[in-house]
Formats: sequence, structure tokens, C-alpha cells
Amino acid sequence: MDPTTTLLTPVHEYLSTSYTPDVDYLDGHLEERNVGTKAHGKMIRHIANLLEDCGLAAFIETRLRINPTRFRVPDVCAYLSEPDEEVFSRPPLLCVEVLSPEDRMNKVVTLAKEYLAMGVPVVWVIDPVGRQAFTVAPLTGFYENTEGPLSAGQVHLMLNEIFGG
Repeated sequence: MDPTTTLLTPVHEYLSTSYTPDVDYLDGHLEERNVGTKAHGKMIRHIANLLEDCGLAAFIETRLRINPTRFRVPDVCAYLSEPDEEVFSRPPLLCVEVLSPEDRMNKVVTLAKEYLAMGVPVVWVIDPVGRQAFTVAPLTGFYENTEGPLSAGQVHLMLNEIFGG
């Protein structure tokens, strides 16, 4: 076989296989995700808990079908009510990406654009080490929240709630 040829993974194989850690599926290619550090994991759990406290159904690292040939695994996604499906295909109210030290901003921007294109109204990008929070939305673009709340629909979280003071 030609060494430049890449074998494509069928969608049904991806959906029926458990990867540890889980991977994104991009047009037949499996893409590893940065698994992060303790601070990354703690922040994911903290944000999911905050969103649950606000009445949302929050899910950690659950597959989201962007389109028929692309699946992403957001760090956190949240819905007004729990979806019936195992692999989400309906856009959540919010996707949250928590940066790990290996993450590159251009990749995070690509992720955010994919979420917005599928109909997610807002994406939060959280940097637990730099204690920074960014919002990505169709009308406002990508901007840093330096004061005031992070908002998604009727949910508003203050930066001190996210970063602990």
C-alpha cells in the first residue's frame, strides 16, 4: 500500500467504538483531542456543575454530530432539557471548551466555528491557567470577557463563579 494513503474509518465504526480518551471524527479521520491536566479536568467538572445548578442539562465529553461526517467531543455541552439520543445531533444551548496547555487558539476557533455552523448559539472558551474567559457568538464574534457575566440564553455566570474569586 502507498504510505501516503490514509485509511478512512466508516462513521458506523466510529460510533460503535469506545476510544480512551474519546476522539473527534472528521470526514473519516480520527483526531485525538488533548486530554488536559488536573486543572483542565477540574474546570470541566466545575463548569458542568455550575450549569446544572442553573437548571441546564450539562454533559461532559459527549459526542456531538456536527454534520453526517463530522463528530466533535466538546468538553461541556448544555441543553435546556436532556436529549433522548446517546450521540447528540441537536445543537446544544452552549458548548464549552476548556483550554489545556497543548491547545492552540487556531484549533479552538475552528471548533467554535463548527459549533456555531451547526446552530449552537454561543461557545465559551475557558483558560483555567490564565484565568481568562472568551465568548464566541455569531453576531459578536470572538471576544474576551474581562468583566461581567458569561451568558448563554437565560444563564449568566460571573467570572468569579468560574474561577473561584
